[in-house]
Amino acid sequence: LGVTVYTEPGRVIVGRAGALITQVLYRKRNDAKHFTIVDAAMNDLMRPALYGSYHPMQPVRGDNRAVIATDVVGPICESSDFFARDRELPELEAGELLWIGAVGAYGAAMASNYNTRPRAPEVLVSGDRYTVIRDRETYAQLLANERIA
Repeated sequence: LGVTVYTEPGRVIVGRAGALITQVLYRKRNDAKHFTIVDAAMNDLMRPALYGSYHPMQPVRGDNRAVIATDVVGPICESSDFFARDRELPELEAGELLWIGAVGAYGAAMASNYNTRPRAPEVLVSGDRYTVIRDRETYAQLLANERIA
């Protein structure tokens, strides 16, 4: 056939392997919607903002609570800083941890320092063992290449 086939199987192989753990900062509500604001932002996981990708999510603490439809959004002042719209989740409290799944493919690769936000650490988990494989960036690292003339 004389054909060369290239594949890029990232999501198929590792897409479901990664998770983003974020902390609820606060909740707010207007006349039409509930919002859950978390400390992660679109710079940590760009896929929902960029093309509306779906990521499963659930509170780390599991118990029976009332479920509401809420927008899960980050703290950056951009309308695209969201992880989910009208997602059915238990009412989350400030300080609570939220698991966002299926971030293994492109989550870290697409992360950025947008809005001067250091990139999140990465932790490799295998069974009951875990290892930090990339430390959280510091502001000093973030600004290390900046120069003032």
